[in-house]
Amino acid sequence: MSIYDFEVTGIRGEKQTLEPYRGQVLLIVNTATKCGLAPQFAGLQSLHEKYHDRGLAVLGFPSGQFRDQELGQNEEIAQDCELNHGVTFPLFSKIDVNGANAHPLFKYLCEEARGFLGSKRIKWNFTKFVVDRQGRVCKRFSPTDKPEQMESFIVKQLDK
Repeated sequence: MSIYDFEVTGIRGEKQTLEPYRGQVLLIVNTATKCGLAPQFAGLQSLHEKYHDRGLAVLGFPSGQFRDQELGQNEEIAQDCELNHGVTFPLFSKIDVNGANAHPLFKYLCEEARGFLGSKRIKWNFTKFVVDRQGRVCKRFSPTDKPEQMESFIVKQLDK
């Protein structure tokens, strides 16, 4: 199975696969609007604005699995991200990223790019995965890695 085959649901309920993003560098992030790391939305948005035309797609997947730090409904999440964080990059429906109900996309990402000491689990909100233009998961960044710290790695992927 290719990363482009995974079915996802947009924040407004539209079902799709990741096929429209084929050939782009993907930055896939599990987000939470009430998290102390939510200021990273600004950095993610900055990367989106700076590199979208070069082929970067920032994709946000809200999750409330960590101390319930995500709003309840997709509509609320979308509104908060747009109004309070200026987000214009694609957001998807609220999902689980760990456990029995983890979205298959995140199971795949965690298998392909393991965390600290080989862990498959997502440790916290704002774990970030970079997928290259060929659809390979090439790096996992921790929740505390700020988007600006990832910029040089992303640029290298865009330049390949």
